[in-house]
Amino acid sequence: MRKLTVINHVTLDGVMQAPGRPDEDRRGGFEHGGWSPPYGDAVMAEFMGKGMARGGALLLGRRTYEDFAAVWPNQEGNPISKLLDERQKYVASTTLREPLPWVNSTLLQGDAAQSVASLKEQPGDDLAVLGSGELVWSLMRHDLVDEYVLTIHPLVLGTGRRLFADDDRRTALRLVESTPTTTGVIIAVYRPA
Repeated sequence: MRKLTVINHVTLDGVMQAPGRPDEDRRGGFEHGGWSPPYGDAVMAEFMGKGMARGGALLLGRRTYEDFAAVWPNQEGNPISKLLDERQKYVASTTLREPLPWVNSTLLQGDAAQSVASLKEQPGDDLAVLGSGELVWSLMRHDLVDEYVLTIHPLVLGTGRRLFADDDRRTALRLVESTPTTTGVIIAVYRPA
């Protein structure tokens, strides 16, 4: 069975919205985009690089897929771009249609949670979800997440879309690894308890 890992940047108050760029995701009037890059360092680069080197397929929601597809294929000479191009990408969307524009991209058909549950049962590489908040929430509601890799930033934004939404769902997690960075970020790996 394939393992599904959610990888996300979050603030101390759980905000995951628009970590990379100011214009990345302005839904709900969010004006704090681009909060993550100032906290990058060699420790985080090494940790994330090891994860990228392990391989596996990517699982992306529509918004994250469209954002990535607009940016990464156009980064000539960037080794991350080459890795992302080569990696199999599964996309959960009810609005996109095939063929998808980014090489090695496959549109999941039907209900995202059911499609991912089926995908996890098939032989193949493990799956990693990057960003993709709406998709992650669906996967969590259906107990499909096997691991969370969170870069917890020493920052409180007060507003924004959060990884763990305000609902009545209780989730117990077990810390299996933690790595502090030189910028105060804690890279924490959790698994369901």
